[in-house]
Amino acid sequence: MRTPLRRIKSQNEGSLQGQLLIAMPTMSDKRFHRSLIYMCTHSPEGAMGLIINQRAKNISFGDLMRQLKITTSDDDPQEPLPTTVYMGGPVSTQRGFVLHSGDYYASETTLAITNDICLTATLDILKAIAQGKGPEQSLLALGYSGWAGGQLETEIQANGWLHCTADKDLVFGVDLELKYDRALSKLGINLSQLVSEAGHA
Repeated sequence: MRTPLRRIKSQNEGSLQGQLLIAMPTMSDKRFHRSLIYMCTHSPEGAMGLIINQRAKNISFGDLMRQLKITTSDDDPQEPLPTTVYMGGPVSTQRGFVLHSGDYYASETTLAITNDICLTATLDILKAIAQGKGPEQSLLALGYSGWAGGQLETEIQANGWLHCTADKDLVFGVDLELKYDRALSKLGINLSQLVSEAGHA
């Protein structure tokens, strides 16, 4: 189901919703090493985001569709199905989340994060993608990254994360190995300099 995307209400001051978190090279949690996280929600109650540069191991989009018994359409071979399934984070790793462009919007189940990026976590969007009726851009992630109220702010103050603006080319880009450096470059930061500065902190 597609409906016009409604404009997003103003966010809480200081909210990172719709932005990217960049793990510092000194990140001690190996699950987030060199991770780039798109922030879906961020408020005083907590935060939730999806890692957008880590592949889920040993599973492809096609494998997942077969496990869910969702049939694909052969009507348009010029538009192949996505192949990568992402590891969105360590929480609820058996649950799927689809981050996608705003041209797909289900009024009951889609969360509009910004005016052009949304989140849907139901089988309907997977069926739409499989049948060639899904959003123009999308990524499927298993699991998510979550923080309790105030936890993310504490980690940022402890120099665990940087953050920058997001753009659709970076969020939905398929070259996962380059995303981390591309995000740093948006801040005018060279990774080698960042590692050096972290070593002298």
